[in-house]
Amino acid sequence: MLENHKPIKELYLSSKLSDTAKKEAANYVSWDLTPRQICDLELIMNGGFSPLNGFLDEEDYNSVLDNMRLKDGSLWPIPITLDVSEEFSSNLKIGENVALRNLEGVILATIRVDAKWLPDKFKEAKKVFQTTDETHPGVNFLLNNSGKIYLGGEVTGLERPQHYDFKSRRQTPNELRKYFHKMGWQKIVAFQTRNPLHRAHQELTLAAARDVEANLLIHPVVGMTKPGDVDHFTRVRCYEAILDKYPTFSTTLSLVNLAMRMAGPREAVWHGLIRKNHGCTHFIIGRDHAGPGKDIDGNDFYAPYDAQILFKTYSKEIGIEMVSFKELVYVPEYGKFKPIDELNIDIKTLSISGTELRRRLYEGIDVPDWFSFPEVLKELRKTLPPLSKRGFTIFFTGLSGSGKSTIANAVLTKLMEMGGRPVTLLDGDIVRKNLSSELGFSKEHRDLNILRIGYVASEITKNGGIAICAPIAPYSKTRLSVRNDITQYGSFVEIHVKTSLKICEKRDRKGLYKLARQGKIKAFTGISDPYEIPEQPELRLDTENASVDQCAQKIILKLQRMGLIKFSV
Repeated sequence: MLENHKPIKELYLSSKLSDTAKKEAANYVSWDLTPRQICDLELIMNGGFSPLNGFLDEEDYNSVLDNMRLKDGSLWPIPITLDVSEEFSSNLKIGENVALRNLEGVILATIRVDAKWLPDKFKEAKKVFQTTDETHPGVNFLLNNSGKIYLGGEVTGLERPQHYDFKSRRQTPNELRKYFHKMGWQKIVAFQTRNPLHRAHQELTLAAARDVEANLLIHPVVGMTKPGDVDHFTRVRCYEAILDKYPTFSTTLSLVNLAMRMAGPREAVWHGLIRKNHGCTHFIIGRDHAGPGKDIDGNDFYAPYDAQILFKTYSKEIGIEMVSFKELVYVPEYGKFKPIDELNIDIKTLSISGTELRRRLYEGIDVPDWFSFPEVLKELRKTLPPLSKRGFTIFFTGLSGSGKSTIANAVLTKLMEMGGRPVTLLDGDIVRKNLSSELGFSKEHRDLNILRIGYVASEITKNGGIAICAPIAPYSKTRLSVRNDITQYGSFVEIHVKTSLKICEKRDRKGLYKLARQGKIKAFTGISDPYEIPEQPELRLDTENASVDQCAQKIILKLQRMGLIKFSV
C-alpha cells in the first residue's frame, strides 16, 4: 500500500472505552469550546493536525513561534492552543482533566492539563502574522477575541463533532485515504479555497492536475475564514453546481472544517501539512495564498509570492510537492486565461477583482460569461442580492447628550416612511432597560452591553432588516468587533455624532455630567473615562451647527449613495 493510502493515527477511543470515559468526564470541570476551538479539536482528533496529539504546551508553543517546529523538531508553523479565561484557569491544577464540550454541551473530548501560561500575544502576532496591525483579521482575533490564558495537554477523543450539512462531502483524513486507495489514485493534487470557484479557478485547477499528471481534490475550507467571506453554505452549493464541469473519473470534492488564521506564508506551509495528512501528494499554491488583504496603510500584508517561496523551502520536509501558479487574466485575443507574467505589456487583458464582483452583485449589474459560470452566479445572487434589498446596520456613537438618540429616531421615522424593510431602533437606554438590566458600568460590562447590541443588530441585518443602534460605545476595539460581526451579513454604517463635551454638558437634562464631576458617578465617559473618537466612520455629524432634520437628511443621502436605499422615482 502506498504511504498516502495508509491509515493515519486518530485520537478517538473505541466505542466501549468511550462510554466509560464519558461517564467519568461528566464529573470533570468542563470548558465550553468556541467555534474556532471546535474546528481545531476536530482536526487534532481525526489526524488532520498530525503529529499533534493535543493542544500545544508552553515549550512547544514557544518553539513553534521561534522556529516553526515542535520541541521534538517536527515542522509545525501555527500555534494550536486552548485559550481560556483567567477566571476559568485560576483554579485549574497541572495534571487535572478537563471535559471539552461543544456549543450544545456534548462532551467531545477531554484534555489532561500539562501546561498553563500567560502568553505574550504581541510576540505571537509578530512571529505568526509578521504584524501587530489589528486590521489583520488573525491579529484582531488574537488580541481582542481569544482568552488570556493558554492551556496545553494531550487530548482524548470521545465523540466526533456532528455536522448536519453536506454530510456526504465531509471526509476525514482516513476516509479520503481509503477513497484514494479504492479509486487507485496514486498522485493527488489538492486545491484549497475559501471563495466560490469561477472560470479562472477551473482553468488553474485543471492545468495543475494535467501538468503533474495527478487526480484533483477540491478541498475548500468550511470552518472559519476571513470575516466578510461568502458563507460556506453558498460556496458549497456553488462547488456542487459546477462539479460536472470537471472530469468525474479524476476529480472529487471534500470539505475541511478548518479555522483559518490568514497567516500568509506560514499558513501555506500549515495547509500543506494538513493536505499531506489527508493523503495528497501535491498542493496548489497561488498568488498571496491565505493573505488577508490590505493593512492599515493600504499595503498588502505579504508579498504576492512569499507563500510559494516559504513552501518551496520546506516542501521535502512537508512531504508534498508544490504546484505554483501566477495570477491569471483573461485574454480576449486567445479566448482563454493566461498567466499575466507570460504576456506582452501591450496585449489586452481582462480581470475582475473580488471587490468588483461584489459591486456588480450589489448593484445588480451583469457579470460577463468569461469570468464565471451561470450556475455559480445564480447561487451568489441568492445570497448576495443588490444592497438595496439587503439588511444593514446604522451604528451611532458619541458622548452622552451628543444627540444620538434624537437623530436615530428621526432616521427611524424617515426609513419607515420609505418602507420596504423592517426597521428596529436599539437605543442605548432602551437596551440597558430591557436587555442589559443586570449590567453595571464597568468597562467589562459596558463592552458586554455593546456586544449584545451588536449581536441583536447582526441578527436583524442577517434577516434583511435595518438595525439602528444608538449607544455611547466609547471603545474603538469593541466597535470594531461589532463591525466584524455585522459585516458577515450586511453593511455596517458607523456614524460619529461629533458634539463637544461643553455642549453635551449644557444639554444634560438628567444631570449626569454634574454628578460625574462631583465624583458621584465613576468611570463616566468624557469625564473620568475616555471616549475613543472613530478614525474613519462612514459619516461624521457636527450637531452644533446643524438641526436634527439636517443631520437625518445627511444620513439618508449617505445611505442612498452607498446603495443601501433607493428613492422612488
